[in-house]
Amino acid sequence: MLKSEDINLSSKEELHRECASAKEALKRSFGLGQIIGKSEAVRELHKKIEQISPCNINVLISGESGTGKELVARAIHYLSLRAEKPFIPVNCSAIPEYLFENELFGHVKGAFTGACDHHNGLVKEAEGGALFLDEIGTISPNIQAKLLRLLQDKEYKPLGSPKPKNADIRIIAATNKDLYTLVREGAFREDLYYRLDILSIYLPPLRERRDDIPLLIAHFIKKYSREYNKPEIELSQTLINKFAAYNWPGNIRELENKIQQMIVMPSYPVITDSNITLTTEKLIKESETECLKTVKKRNSSSFERAYLNQLLKEHGGNVAMAARKAGKSRTGLWNLIKKHNLSPKEFM
Repeated sequence: MLKSEDINLSSKEELHRECASAKEALKRSFGLGQIIGKSEAVRELHKKIEQISPCNINVLISGESGTGKELVARAIHYLSLRAEKPFIPVNCSAIPEYLFENELFGHVKGAFTGACDHHNGLVKEAEGGALFLDEIGTISPNIQAKLLRLLQDKEYKPLGSPKPKNADIRIIAATNKDLYTLVREGAFREDLYYRLDILSIYLPPLRERRDDIPLLIAHFIKKYSREYNKPEIELSQTLINKFAAYNWPGNIRELENKIQQMIVMPSYPVITDSNITLTTEKLIKESETECLKTVKKRNSSSFERAYLNQLLKEHGGNVAMAARKAGKSRTGLWNLIKKHNLSPKEFM
């Protein structure tokens, strides 16, 4: 005859197995397997995520729009010790300033006219887990000051509350702006910047990891064929080559959208380059000069970043030696390093 202790033990073991299974499912859904690619940039990214995830430290992810910043943030969270707690994403640019404090920190009953009940903010919802602040570069100076207190003191005040509340959360922030430049221009608090930029990850644009494009195409075809219950499409080699040569100004998001369109509305069993028009092909006739300036600026920035990477790698992250080799002052080189969100520590 089974004793109640045996039943309780069995139930606990089953619950433990279910929790472990759920955690593994989250890792499969949001882990490194979802960051597709075989390029050196992706291999380095995987390595960095594995190093960063277990550390309970703030992370700043930078990169152009569409490079997968939220995907990386989720991978960091679901590979961390906080994986079983909430991951709460916040699009900072989508919340009006007058609502931001209430959305983030909540309010107590009677805090303002119409505040009939207590309202938990997003910080409270993320308790024990991670708060992902996307487009962090768009927030106002007033909100920056409130965030600084959250990061610095691990506490916040709901609107109308006389006492601060403790916050047990990890902050993962993301930006498509150059925060260091915003700091120098006085548009972003320097103290907040350094609180956010303890660990940093830069996501290169898709044009700098072209080797990954065929793998991403195959991944999105499989994913959306299954999701929309459609047969898998086939792209001609000419079209794959065209995709690999294209600069993808919208990055992975643009490629993903293009594959979805082709799956939902396929033109032929094998889709060729004559069936597909890409965004810049539509725009290039409208402004040849503007397009040339954009390409020149983008390529100059890409070269500068690649040069700095190689320079710091050669000198083991020693900025003084790297500056001498580059023929620049230490301050000048530091400004370039900050501009590209690099950290000499990564190369030591």
